[in-house]
Amino acid sequence: MFVSGASWGDTPPTEQLRTVPDAGDDPEMTTAATATGRFFATGHSQVVDEHDRILWQTLQGQTEGGKRFRPALLTRLYTALGGQDHQVAGAVGESIELLHTAFVIHDDVIDGDQVRRGRPNLGGTFDARARALGAATDRARHYGEAAGILAGDLALAGAVRTIALCGAPAHVVVRLLDLLEEVLHRSAAGELADVRVSMTADASLQETLDIAEWKTAAYSFELPLRAAAILADSSTEVCSALAAVGRCLGTAFQLLDDLDGVFGQQEQTGKDPLSDLREGKCTALVTFARATPEWEELARHVGDPSITSDNARRARELLAACGARRAVETLVHDLRETALAGAAMLPAEARATLRDMIESLVPDDRGQPVPVTADGATAPSLTSLQGAA
Repeated sequence: MFVSGASWGDTPPTEQLRTVPDAGDDPEMTTAATATGRFFATGHSQVVDEHDRILWQTLQGQTEGGKRFRPALLTRLYTALGGQDHQVAGAVGESIELLHTAFVIHDDVIDGDQVRRGRPNLGGTFDARARALGAATDRARHYGEAAGILAGDLALAGAVRTIALCGAPAHVVVRLLDLLEEVLHRSAAGELADVRVSMTADASLQETLDIAEWKTAAYSFELPLRAAAILADSSTEVCSALAAVGRCLGTAFQLLDDLDGVFGQQEQTGKDPLSDLREGKCTALVTFARATPEWEELARHVGDPSITSDNARRARELLAACGARRAVETLVHDLRETALAGAAMLPAEARATLRDMIESLVPDDRGQPVPVTADGATAPSLTSLQGAA
């Protein structure tokens, strides 16, 4: 990343990133947990048979664990902006976490994945159940995919309902639902674009950055930040500033996740270190590397469904040597700095709170970037890379 003698792999990305202080006794987070419990209690009370019960039970398991940084972004910024209704803020935070659950489950179905964080995901769980009952492999997989689609739909409906019944004044609820609809639209566009670019070999850097913004930044960052401002009745200027911060912060976060997927250590990330390379995922890393001489050799490894650990190691070496790794790290730095600059436009307490969250989610603890590629050339900046895309 923005290195000063150390490389990205020296400190596992998952240790550095995507953490905000633990909720502890935070009243907004306690309320959110209670609201989540109410959502699932209602679902469990309405089950119609054993299979439906297991669907709800498995869906609930998908929401447990994790850092829950999305509701934390909302509730802490809301408080810093002067908000005092913790129950309402907690409910809206819960809705965003339910939305995240829905997107994760649907994303796994779209990608054909059956494992998440090293264990069977919802679809994988139902696939295994079907096979245990004697179903053929293709029918069991179909059953798992159907369960994933339906569970994601339940979580999505729960997110919308939770906002609608959050207890805020009617005009505020309308603004929140309008924001949710906008984010849903962009996230769907990002998911579709992500699938589309995987079918081509000529996606531009700008396309990959757009996908990161639409698919990740919109709902994971822009939504909670803007929702906090709406709930706190902040000015239009504050809402606009937070939208820009969310886009930059979320895009940086996704780029770091892409680096994590290739250079991270499985024991820290929980991700298969071969999965992104095996899939041939069209990330900024890959997009940049395609324009370099090293791509001729890299192309044999990226997208290879049977890639070995040795070939993956070679691919990582080439991604570093061609300057792709450093270029993406520099992009992250530029986006982080832009997000911090946007936070400066907020009132003092909100500014300090948001800066703290930015620095927790995308830390810059290695000093300023050293924008030099393996061959000594200057690595491109965010502006130059986007302009060349």
